[in-house]
Amino acid sequence: MPEESSPRKTPQNVPYQDLPHMVNADGQYLFCRYWKPAATPRGLVFVAHGAGEHCCRYDDLAQMLTGINLFVFAHDHVGHGQSEGDRMVVSDFHVFVRDSLQHIDLMKKDHPGLPVFLLGHSMGGAIAILTTCERPNDFSGLVLISPLVVANPEVATPIKIFAARVLNLVLPNLSLGAIDPNVISRNKKEVESYATDPLVHHGGMKVSFVIQLMNAIAKIERSLPKLTLPILTLHGSPDKLCDIKGSYLLMDTAPSQDKTLKVYDEAYHALHKELPEVTTSVLKEILTWIGQKVSAAEKAPHS
Repeated sequence: MPEESSPRKTPQNVPYQDLPHMVNADGQYLFCRYWKPAATPRGLVFVAHGAGEHCCRYDDLAQMLTGINLFVFAHDHVGHGQSEGDRMVVSDFHVFVRDSLQHIDLMKKDHPGLPVFLLGHSMGGAIAILTTCERPNDFSGLVLISPLVVANPEVATPIKIFAARVLNLVLPNLSLGAIDPNVISRNKKEVESYATDPLVHHGGMKVSFVIQLMNAIAKIERSLPKLTLPILTLHGSPDKLCDIKGSYLLMDTAPSQDKTLKVYDEAYHALHKELPEVTTSVLKEILTWIGQKVSAAEKAPHS
């Protein structure tokens, strides 16, 4: 009975029973979002959002993909948006990967036989890469927008990495600098939208979270040789949050026979929230690329 009198609520105090959600292996409630096409779905697309943000920021992208009858789904990672967990804290980066696989499995069960694509931005790119590497044969394609693959050399100097590891032992909750909204995009409207979004975490990153990001980067470097599926990567060359060197490394190292890197010379980090000409191009690239893969899957003889 106490369950009914005190339902689980989001950090924003909304009962989960009123929202689409799932419960992860640790018993934490995660807010889910679904964009269902009007017609029968031709494929599934899982979206992994970036650090400090939330999945509802992908509405424009998801709506566009439903236009070619793709079923798009996402959730707020633990410690993000409308999901449970201390803000931007994760016990192990693999929790993000594990929860993504759980959600993907739930959707595959409801929609068997459909091709599944992963789309990740920034930290979500790291999650998408590691999710793919756990099940290399399960996915039909990987789309990465400014993915986190390598540490930013200005930030991750050897001495700073050493200092962070020492701090993590004694002050894991120490807050480091917050993300500067002005490096997200050159589009002032998008910067303002990000800076005023109550579901975005505007505080600093804790030392313990930075360590998990560094652990993920180390794991990605070891995992790139497992990436044999089709890959589309889009990155802005002056990106100050996720160094474009990571996307070049991905292109050089992944053994995939079908990999494309599209570089936007002056664009910042969130290419899907950039100046209109960039964002229009990025959305079109993604739509065309996934559309071609889905069409190819439909024509291929079923084994």
